[in-house]
Amino acid sequence: MNELEKRLHYPLGDTLPSSGEALTVVPGVRWIRMALPFALNHINLWLLRDEIDGQPGWSIVDCCISADEAKAQWEQVFAHQLEGLPILRVIVTHMHPDHIGLAHWLCERWNVRLWISATDYQVARNGTLGPAVASAEATAEFFASHGLNDPVTVAKLKGRSSYFTTLVPSVPRQHRRMMDGDSLTIGGRQWLCISGHGHAPEHISLYCAEIKVLIGGDMMLPRISTNVSVYDQEPEANALKQFLDSIDKFRALDAQTLTLPAHGKPFTGLHERIQQLHDHHRDRLAEVLEACTATPGSAADMLPVLFKRPLDLHQTTFAMGESIAHLHALWFEGLLQRTQGGDGVYRFHAY
Repeated sequence: MNELEKRLHYPLGDTLPSSGEALTVVPGVRWIRMALPFALNHINLWLLRDEIDGQPGWSIVDCCISADEAKAQWEQVFAHQLEGLPILRVIVTHMHPDHIGLAHWLCERWNVRLWISATDYQVARNGTLGPAVASAEATAEFFASHGLNDPVTVAKLKGRSSYFTTLVPSVPRQHRRMMDGDSLTIGGRQWLCISGHGHAPEHISLYCAEIKVLIGGDMMLPRISTNVSVYDQEPEANALKQFLDSIDKFRALDAQTLTLPAHGKPFTGLHERIQQLHDHHRDRLAEVLEACTATPGSAADMLPVLFKRPLDLHQTTFAMGESIAHLHALWFEGLLQRTQGGDGVYRFHAY
């Protein structure tokens, strides 16, 4: 446990739910943990005791990627953890594959509705329609314009055209829209929808004041900082400011809130963690500004400044998006200028 983590509290200690198990964190809220084939090797999913139109059952929050192993774990949950009750709805915090990948299967399996923000629904649906060759090429060209232009890496990026559809082969044809400020009745309790930006287009976290529980999704993680990226679909985004502004919404929540993150363990110390994330990005911004004061730099040049460990291709795509986000935050603040060289690469330098 690092020094920052020591300032947080993990009420369940090192207890983790076993495969196919749903572990109660508070009455009516159960924790499922499924493996992922990435460096970030797991995702937390949640079962909420519910009742819709007089029918008792459960609501699912987040789904895991589309994989046979995940389906098998869900079948174990259905067989042994639901007290003989059905799934009534599927709630997805945002459109990233580990969260929405099995939404289509779960909704069909139980004949229920998907609940998600409209923005993330449309982005996910677009990602599953037709070949993604053009999208992969656009990503490669965008990152090349920010300095990641060696031929081998560009070719690998262009070869990732099936990445999203492999993990998210389909999304339900219909959805129920969630918006910032909406109040959902789940199991007789009111859950407030809190939108977040910078990590996903319109991420929705859920907060229940009655039991002081926040289902934070990827907006509030205890051990790692959420990936905050700029991508080719919105090439001049100020994603980092959007993210920091979004997590500040959580400051209004009770200081004793139990936060249920998408990765890591349930924790208390929400206000402390908000400040830690602000401090983390302040320090990274200072490092980037110092580097660009010494010499103009591209986002690719900033990778070793921001990331001190070796990166595989999967990690590099996230790292590039995050590098651009930090440069853009300084650019929008007026601390950096952006120029495009004769080689087509954007470089940033201090005034």
